[in-house]
Amino acid sequence: MRHARALAATLAAGALAAGLAGCAQDSGAGDVVGQGFVSGDGSVTQWDPADRDDPVTIEGTQFDGTDVSTAEWTGDVVVVNTWYAECAPCRAEAPGLVALAAERASDGVRVLGVNTQDDAGAAQAFERTFGVTYPSIEDASGSVIARLAGVVPLQAVPTTVVLDREHRVAARVVGKADPSTLDALVDDVLAEAGTTGGSGA
Repeated sequence: MRHARALAATLAAGALAAGLAGCAQDSGAGDVVGQGFVSGDGSVTQWDPADRDDPVTIEGTQFDGTDVSTAEWTGDVVVVNTWYAECAPCRAEAPGLVALAAERASDGVRVLGVNTQDDAGAAQAFERTFGVTYPSIEDASGSVIARLAGVVPLQAVPTTVVLDREHRVAARVVGKADPSTLDALVDDVLAEAGTTGGSGA
């Protein structure tokens, strides 16, 4: 049985406060894409290495038609973020994710978006607005989310999941992810590997 442990209270409190806004503007009382998704509260959960499930592979097609798969990022830490363009906390956290992708690439950290709702026009407009350079998979069908949810519960958009270097789920933030919280989660996973560098290619 996996045992979750909370991140330090000082980090979790900031993420909790930031995440309370949720995606309340959505119809259906927060139901996202008709899948029963509700607004997240910013809660942070980590799993000890011994308690993690098997590695997961996330793959799909970007809005420009390019395929992407985490199987190609062997040995890298992967930060997976679910989002859609009109989600207010998704917009609020986008600059932090862009900075994380740019600043931690040399440490062997990748960021991958999973878009749960948009067509190409809306998604690519969002990416231009926020200067997003990391890839995002189109997942209006919910198949990628369903695959992830088989390993870690995903009841909100946004949700951010950190995969360790073996691509096992190491941490999860439900709701808006604070940049300092994500940095701390990534640092914890990098420290497990006993190295400060990765491929970052």
